[in-house]
Amino acid sequence: MGTLTKALSSETRLEMMRILSREPLHITGLANRLGISVPVAARHVEILEKAGLVQRRRYGRTHILEARSEGLLAFMDELCESLEVEVEEGSSVLDALKLTSAVEVKRGREGSLLVSLDGEKGYYIYEVDGILPKKPLDAYLIHRDSVVKLKQLLPVARKVISIRVRKTRRRPIRGGERIPMGEAEEKGRLEG
Repeated sequence: MGTLTKALSSETRLEMMRILSREPLHITGLANRLGISVPVAARHVEILEKAGLVQRRRYGRTHILEARSEGLLAFMDELCESLEVEVEEGSSVLDALKLTSAVEVKRGREGSLLVSLDGEKGYYIYEVDGILPKKPLDAYLIHRDSVVKLKQLLPVARKVISIRVRKTRRRPIRGGERIPMGEAEEKGRLEG
């Protein structure tokens, strides 16, 4: 975990991750984008590689770098709270969850949906022993020792699109056909 913390402690490396998450690049292209020398960029990339955040693909003598989101996700998993609880056989995941956390559920036609965990509102899914069940929390019954992971679905931006609207003059429609602008303006003056 120390390697990952070190990797994420630099603004330059964070910017590298932003760039590489959008597109794979050669080390020279990455250095140019950041306005730093290739040797400095290479040292930063080496730290990111050791942390498992960047991977290098070799094509002959050319090396292309790309972000590895799995490394960052594994790091975030390490930061989560880990608890242990004991329940009766046949208890639901929701029953176990209520023993460890303040939960808020929304009941729907198909069962309970977790909408808040310890006061943090959001959308949550759960895994039991690494498998994503197809049942709601209150319908999944526990019959053996298990590990349940709660995962909050976070809104992660993948693209930002700025949309500019071009102002156009609309032509009035008369009886299903467009009126030429000169005629429409003249008609407006006469009626006004």
